[in-house]
Parts: sequence; C-alpha cells; structure tokens
Amino acid sequence: MKLISISGLTDERFIRPLEHIGNLFFEDTKVVFERREEEELHIDFKVESDEKKFTVSGQAEGESSFSCTKNIAELNEKEYFKQIKNAISQSYLMVLEDYTGIIQKWGILTGIRPTKLLHRHIQNNVSAEFAHQALKDEYLISDEKIALMQKIIDRQLTVIPDLYDLKKEVSIYIGIPFCPTKCAYCTFPAYAINGRQGSVSSFLGGLHYEINKIGEWLKENNIRITTVYYGGGTPTSITAEEMDMLYEQMHASFPDVDKIRELTVEAGRPDTITPEKLAVLNKWKIDRISINPQSYTQETLKAIGRHHTVEETIDKYHLARKHGMNNINMDLIIGLPGEGIQEFQHTLDQTQALMPESLTVHTLSFKRASEMTRNRAKYKVAERSEVESMMHMAEKWTKDFGYVPYYLYRQKNILGNLENVGYSKPNKESIYNIMMMEELQTVIGIGCGASSKFIHPVTGKITQFSNPKDPKTYNDSFEDYTNRKIALLNEHFLSEEVN
Repeated sequence: MKLISISGLTDERFIRPLEHIGNLFFEDTKVVFERREEEELHIDFKVESDEKKFTVSGQAEGESSFSCTKNIAELNEKEYFKQIKNAISQSYLMVLEDYTGIIQKWGILTGIRPTKLLHRHIQNNVSAEFAHQALKDEYLISDEKIALMQKIIDRQLTVIPDLYDLKKEVSIYIGIPFCPTKCAYCTFPAYAINGRQGSVSSFLGGLHYEINKIGEWLKENNIRITTVYYGGGTPTSITAEEMDMLYEQMHASFPDVDKIRELTVEAGRPDTITPEKLAVLNKWKIDRISINPQSYTQETLKAIGRHHTVEETIDKYHLARKHGMNNINMDLIIGLPGEGIQEFQHTLDQTQALMPESLTVHTLSFKRASEMTRNRAKYKVAERSEVESMMHMAEKWTKDFGYVPYYLYRQKNILGNLENVGYSKPNKESIYNIMMMEELQTVIGIGCGASSKFIHPVTGKITQFSNPKDPKTYNDSFEDYTNRKIALLNEHFLSEEVN
C-alpha cells in the first residue's frame, strides 16, 4: 500500500477520488490529511479563490508545482463542488505524473464507460471539436483516446442509426450461473456445474418462470425487444435438451421474437460445445455465439483454471462453422500471468488462422473478489510498458485485418490503466454490447446474478436491480424478484411522464 499524506485540504469528500487517482499509479493507495511518520509521499496543496475563480496548486516535496484554475461564478452548490473536485483532481494527477514519470492517457477519468460522455455531447448537438475540447478540459483525456472514442461512436451510429430512439424498447440479459470450472480472474456468478444437477433443475424452473412473466408484461404493454443475450457463467454448460426447452420458452413468452435484431449465446468455454447443442442453436436460428480462447498458450490456460486445451478451442471453432455459425466472437486477454509480447503474438497468429467475425480484446483486471486477486503474489503479470505494447499490437493487428473498434469499457485495477475494446468486421458488431455499454436503453436481467438497469425514457435516470448471485437464494425468491422488476418496469414505462 502507498500511504500519501496531503496538506492544504480538509474536506474528507476529496479522499475517495484522490485514492482512485492514486490507484492509477500505485497498486493500492491510502490518502490521509495529516503528516505521518510512515508516509511514503507528501503532497502540499495551496488554494486561492474568490467569487469568480478557484485555483489549486499541488506539489510533491522537492518536485515541480502544478496548478489548475476553474471558473466558479454563479454556480449552484452541486456544480461548485464538482468544479472544485475537478481542479484538485487535475492538479493531483499532474503531480503524480511528474513524480512517477507515468502519463495517464485517460487523465483523471476512472469511470468505466468513457464513450457515454461523448454521446451526451452529440445528443446536445454540439460540434465534435467542442466536445473533444470539453473532454480534454474536464478530464485531461489524451487526443489518442478521444480519437478512439470518436471512431467507436461513429461506428455505433452507423450500425444502429436509431440508437438514440430506442429508449422505449428493451434488451434482455439471461444469466446462466454455471461453468465447467471457475477461472482465476472471474467474479461473475459462476458455479462448477459437476454434481449440481439438482441446483440446475431448480434454477431452470425459476428462469422459465421469469421469462414467462416478463414476456407477459412486454406483450401486455406493447414493448418491443431489441436484443437478447444469454450470458453467465457459460450458457452452454446446461444440456442440449435444457437449452432447447429454454429457447422454446423464450419464443412462447417474448413478443415478436422474429423481429428481435440480435440473439446471442455466449458459448465461451469450448469444452461445453457439442454437435447436439449447436443443432439446438440452429433450430432456434441463433447464429451469434462466443467461443473464447483467452490465450493460445496451454500453460496459461492451466494457470488460470480453464480446463480445455488450445486444440479444443480450434476444433470447436471449426465444428461451429460446420454447423452454420456465421457470426462468432472470440475474447482475448492481454496481460495474463506469465504472458508477454511473445505469447500474445502467438495468440494473434492463432487468431489469424481462424478469423472470427468479432474480437474483444480485454486487458487483465485484478477484480476484488477473484481468486487471482486473493493470491496476487502467485500470479506474475507483465509490466505496464509491456502491457501497453501488447495493446498496440492488438490495435495494429485488428486494423491490418479489417476489424473496426465499436465499443469499449474500462475496469478498476485494470493493468496499465488501459481499456477493453470490442472489434468486429463491418456489420458484425454486437448490438447488445453497444446498448449495454452506452446505457441508452433499459436492459432487463433475468436469471441468477443477472443485473437490470432501468433507464427512464424521458429523464434518463438509471435504477439498478440485481437478482441473487447464488442459485439457492435465487431458487427461494425468484417470484419476489420478478414482481419487483415488473414494478420497476411499470414505474419507468407506464408513468404519466412517459405517456
């Protein structure tokens, strides 16, 4: 842990944002507002303000001073505090960049959905030049990252020209909380399926109930569905017969299934894919699936708890092609334990031999509840500069082979303070990923651990609601959770304000 003492500030509301920014530079940061003997870094802030402007200067001992000034004239209390926090954060970031020699291309931004910021400017009909400058002024985001954001938004609006007009439709996420084994980096609701058939059967009973009741509500209120995404866990962990009954329930319950723009099943673990399951997907006209190698180095797969082989990934990819799957996504992870540039180049070379329609390039994140984080010393990962090099390799590779970026998101504790980027061949983008990341439409979460985001069609207010993560609690309470979701749907879609 890096202990940073601060002088010149007393408002404890600043501690949390300062720690978030500190974590961009150090593995873990604690900020205190008094000098301590054990401190590792001291930063002195000096503040000057009048009715029109606020200026803060920050300086580490023996280092240069960095200042930031914000206009505060005629601001309400909320906006006043926001500008003060922004000025302190920017000065603090510049001090730490100077102290460490590390430049943060995302500036002070620690949120996970950067492109939402640019979408807001577009919806307010401001010019791209103005929007880009506003992002630089408020967050210190680099030109490189702003250009990436703009490229992604341009692609999103090409793929979904009516993106801003889908607020009165919904997308559906259906969570299947079972996997063959639990990956070391994973924090999703995922339980090893072996020996759990009783739990699986009980869970599927609740899932069928939820699908039926949510479908009834959508039909009664003439609400259309934009996309449906089966995630987890691994949705193909259940049997082919269970999959068949589940998709039959979907078709019987949901309105106008033939008009849904996209149906995706995340068959992420190659060891769950069989000819029988692919036949079920064909039967229900689901041709967008994910087959996720993560890496093509066998030692890495073993280290992170994926019990399939590299050869199995390749074989199951070809099997899916043979069974008519013509929209396959693959996930790769940069910075997995023991992997550097050589291993990642091997993964790109193997991907080149397959050429899936889309590719999501993740940067490893040490998620708080994962096995990898709990035993971090056990997992040696690449240095920041090497992780950045691997990201540039992915950018060049995708460009060379005709893939375009179409969505991105970031995570806390992500290596190199980088990002996860989805690339695709033109017109093979995942509509669900766009809708989910940009938060422009309600996403109803159904199943164990599924999260819902209810987005008010008029105000844009977001209300989050999550189902229980463990199958037993879900099995005991799915009726109650379904009723509570329907109440939230009534509140968001049937109020006088909406109609």
